[in-house]
Amino acid sequence: MTKNLDKEGLRSIADNYDLFYIDLWGVIHNGIKLHEGAIIALKELLKMNKDFVLLTNAPRPNFVVKKFLEKMGMDEKIRSHVFTSGEAALNYLKRFYLSEKFFHIGPPRDFDLFNDFKNNLSNNLNDSQYLLCTGLFDEHDKDLSYYKDLFEKHINKKMICTNPDLIVERGNVRELCAGSVAIVFEKMGGEVIYFGKPYPEVYNQSIDNLKKKILSIGDNLNTDIRGANVLNYHSLLISNGVHREEIKDKGVEEVSKQYEVIVNYLQSDLKW
Repeated sequence: MTKNLDKEGLRSIADNYDLFYIDLWGVIHNGIKLHEGAIIALKELLKMNKDFVLLTNAPRPNFVVKKFLEKMGMDEKIRSHVFTSGEAALNYLKRFYLSEKFFHIGPPRDFDLFNDFKNNLSNNLNDSQYLLCTGLFDEHDKDLSYYKDLFEKHINKKMICTNPDLIVERGNVRELCAGSVAIVFEKMGGEVIYFGKPYPEVYNQSIDNLKKKILSIGDNLNTDIRGANVLNYHSLLISNGVHREEIKDKGVEEVSKQYEVIVNYLQSDLKW
């Protein structure tokens, strides 16, 4: 049974946990501005000397997301806790794929992810040894059938996906993410290596999490909550996020069953 914390706030359970994994987009900001109540909650966790990681499926290095948050007005003490799926993927690529040619699927703004090995970027899919997917091409950001045609002769190559999210909301506008492209590739028979929630690697790279009581907070059942379930953490779902309409129509219990996840706590928005 999911417990609603809208009246009691995060403060009512904060003492029960040693470490908090907290999603950024949809919980702390909406892509345009910070959520004031969520920032207050983070400051309270700092006062309590609680460990937390602002764990995001952003396909960029940590420093890029920190700069983005600085422009939004986030304090340095808070943004120093950021860890991205892009950073986890970058660590992996440097170890195993540093000298191999790759074809990039995603917008030019994601180029900073592979700046250290940009000479391996191939503009010809036929000449590449693997696919690096950070998102959708700007000119094909709504049409997934384009990618089906693109991959048709290349499903023997591995794809590295740096953002397992299927969708994200920028303000009130929904956008497709790299995970949607990766699913197209998988359904065609291709192999995808994912970095980001719900896959364990990104959690384990971000901080020492051994023998700690952990709460994972996020607005996405497929990534934030499923990741918590896979790793046996407790979960807090922010309902005013990507599943807002579903929860409004069916209730959290029914929607949780539909996604085959367990939600321990619910809040409309993250508040202390």
